[in-house]
Formats: sequence, C-alpha cells, structure tokens
Amino acid sequence: MEEMKVKQSHFIYWASGIVSICGIIFEVLFGALGSYILGDGVKQYTLTISLFLTGMGIGASLSEKVTKNLVLSFIYIEFFVALIGGFSSFLMFGATAFFSSGTDALFLYTITLVVGALTGVELPILIRKANEIGVTLQKSTARVLFSDYAGGLIGGLLFVFLLRPQLGMVKSAFLVGLVNLTVALVVLYLFRKELVKKGIHALVGGVIALFLIGGLFFGESIALTFEQKIYKDPIIHIEESNYQKIVITKQDQDIRLYLDGSLQLSSIDEHRYHEVLVHPAVANTESPEDVLVLGGGDGLAVRELLKYPEIKTISLIDLDPAVVELANTNPHLLKLNEDALKDQRVKISHQDAFQYLESSQDWFDVIIVDLPDPNNESLNKLYTKEFYSLIRNHLNPTGTAMIQATSPVFAREVYWTISNTVSATNLHVENFHVDVPSFGNWGFVMASREAIDLNKIEIEVDTKYLENELLQSLTTFGKDEDENILDQNGDQKELGVNTLIDPVLIPLYEKSWEYY
Repeated sequence: MEEMKVKQSHFIYWASGIVSICGIIFEVLFGALGSYILGDGVKQYTLTISLFLTGMGIGASLSEKVTKNLVLSFIYIEFFVALIGGFSSFLMFGATAFFSSGTDALFLYTITLVVGALTGVELPILIRKANEIGVTLQKSTARVLFSDYAGGLIGGLLFVFLLRPQLGMVKSAFLVGLVNLTVALVVLYLFRKELVKKGIHALVGGVIALFLIGGLFFGESIALTFEQKIYKDPIIHIEESNYQKIVITKQDQDIRLYLDGSLQLSSIDEHRYHEVLVHPAVANTESPEDVLVLGGGDGLAVRELLKYPEIKTISLIDLDPAVVELANTNPHLLKLNEDALKDQRVKISHQDAFQYLESSQDWFDVIIVDLPDPNNESLNKLYTKEFYSLIRNHLNPTGTAMIQATSPVFAREVYWTISNTVSATNLHVENFHVDVPSFGNWGFVMASREAIDLNKIEIEVDTKYLENELLQSLTTFGKDEDENILDQNGDQKELGVNTLIDPVLIPLYEKSWEYY
C-alpha cells in the first residue's frame, strides 16, 4: 500500500509539470493562431494570453467546488482539455473557411477561455490529492507548484523551437492533446482502486485517443482544404518556418506568395512594384557599386539590380532563411527571380535588419528597403526614426535609399507618417506611388542626403513597365491620397514621427486597414 502511495505521489508531481507544459503550449498556440489568421500578432498574443489567464483564474475559483472524487474529476478535465485543445487548430481553420468574418475570432477567444478555465482547475485538484497522500501540506504544495512553473518554461521552449517549426499548428495541437490524454489514463491506472466503473472511463479515454490519433495523421491534410478556402487560388506549396507560414498559390500563370496570410507578390504584376522599388533609386545614384537590400528574400528586387553591370556587390539581409531557400529551389520562384540569388555578386545574411545596421560598418551607394508592413511591434521598429537614421548613417553622401511604405490609398496616414519620419532624419525625400493590380495603389519613399532632381533621373535598363516619361507622373498624388489630410474640423492634420518610444504608426495602421 505504501509503495503504491509513493508511486501515486511521485506521478502527481510529474503530472503537474506535464499538464503545465501542455497548458503553456496551448496558450502560445492560440496566440500563434490568432496572429496568423486574424493578423496583428501583438494584439492577438495579448488577448489570448489575457483570456487564458482569466480562464485559469475562473477555473481555480470553480475548483473550490470540487471536493469529492478528485481523481475522477481530474481525469475528465484532462479528457476535455485533450479533446478541445487537440481539435482547436483544426476547428479554427474550419471556422475561418466556412463562417463569416468575426466568427473565427469569437471561436478562438472562446476556446482560449475554456481551455484556460480547464487548466486552472487542474492544479488545485492535484494539490489537494497530493495533500491526501503527501507528507505535509507545505511540502506537497511546494513540489506541485515547482513542477507547474518549471513546466511552463519547458512548454514555451518546446513550442518555439520544436513543435511549431517541425509539426505546424494543427499537428502540434493534436499531439499535445494526446499528452494530456496520456496523463489522464496513467492517473486512471494508478488510482484504479479508488474508482468505480473504471472500464467505462477507460473506454471514453480510448475513444478520445482514436479521434486524436486520427487527427494527428489526417487532420493537417483536411485542414489544408479548409485553409485553401482562405486563398483565392490553389495552394501548391505550404510550410511553417521558424518565423512565419509560407504559402505559394497558382492559378494558370499567376503565382502568388503569401507570408502569414499576407500577399507578398503576384507574378502577373510584381514587375510594377519591383521596378519602381529599384530603378529610380539606382538611376539617382552617380556610381551605384555597392547595394544593400533589406528584406527581399524572394530575389525579385535583386533580379532588377543585376541588370546593372556597374553594381559590384549586393548585400541581402533577410531574417527568414526559409524564404531564401524557397526562392532558390522552387521552380516557380526561380523562374520569376531568374536565379538572381545565386549570382556571385550577391551576399546573403539572415538576421534582423535593425541589428544588422547597428553592427555593420559598411557604407552603400543604394539601399533598398523591401520589408513587410508595420502591422506589429517587431515590424514597427523597422519604420521608426531610429531605423531610418541607421539607414542614413550607412548611405554614402551621393547615395539613395528607396523604402516601400504601404498604400497611400488604403493607409493614407500611415504612408505620409512614414514619409514624415524619413524626413525627420534630415534626409531629402521624394514620394512615389504605382498601381499594382494585385495589391492596389502602392507607395514608396525615396531618400537621399542631397536634394533629389527628378529631371536628372533616367532609366537606361530594360523594363516591362517603367519608363522615363512615366516617372514624373508617379510622384503626383490625387486629393484623396496626398499629404493634405484634414481632421474632423476640416483643419490640416499634423502627422507625427514614428519612434521606438512613441510608435504612432501601429494604431494608424490598424485603423487604416480595418475595412480592407
């Protein structure tokens, strides 16, 4: 009898750590789901973590009512966590595919609150049971709490470095659900003498196991059909990197690249975007020999740069090696970028653009900034005065930078705030925009230490869209997209400068894209 109590006691401590690992994995998994499907990672992680912790508080409060049948209560709580948490990612993709906008957010937040509440009930029940069979209250409680907190760290590390990059969000959820189920079944076995109708409980666990195992092996392929409905065209490639979800779609001759659900390029019209991004800046530079590209891992900006024989080096800084690997191996992207990243003039480094500029001692004649829109805190820092000051400090005296700056139509205040922020670094600026059918009207900010004279800019390389006669027109903005933005009183609105301390761009971006 004493030997069995020792085994039971030891497993309770182990169980508290294991369920804590599962709980933290579900918590960050829900944040990742929200970030991918709903956008704005900081907002979604904040909401899901807050809701999960609130749920845990509710669960801990409700646990006071669980005073009898502690073992059976714990077993069925784990059954519910396994079933609901295991199917969470799968069902989230289904909700996004088949229900109206807003339903997916409601579903995610409800699931987060429910799983959080169930997780909150687990630990108090384990502590009470540990106290029944432990040596002292203080010792049993301390051990269970230690296992719980240590498990939280392990769970976070497992999700970031193993589960998300190796298994993806659907398989990870099913696998973690199976771990919760396994804990329940082991508890069922160790405490079998305390339970009646244990055969029925084991049968329930077995049925749940079949569902979860089926989901582990087949859920991702079914979820892919759900996810396909999110995209306009058939998916031909999908992968989860350490940083983002990468999707390529194909419809006839139109190849599209998406990162975390956001369209990055369409093969039909990407030349319009990349020609404006690259050629005016190069043409404005007297001796464009050394070029820096921040972002642009698809190789399309580099393709345009390689049209200039006078360019000697192109340093490409892209955070995600998976994007560059795809650009170098996927036949569709290789055809688009014309093997640009394999050119001997191209040097590739995988690191954060901000950190690169902080540590690098190199100067450049041309700097091309082709980074994702500032839709979260981590990307916002790449649109701040501090970041543009670093660009200025790496720009040769006669050099030119060209910065993608989102849409002056869809995000008018965002675009002109970016332009205003670049100007705040004492660089001269010129504003461009171009119609890209797959994106809409898109804006760029050209910057130089010297005043920019458009009359001196001549495009002398082969292009599909851009020509000298067109260049001047790209600097003309309509009344509903220019910098003359009025407030509610009809007065000229004063735009701020985006900084690390005062990130004014984030709320502007959220508001601008709310209806698009």
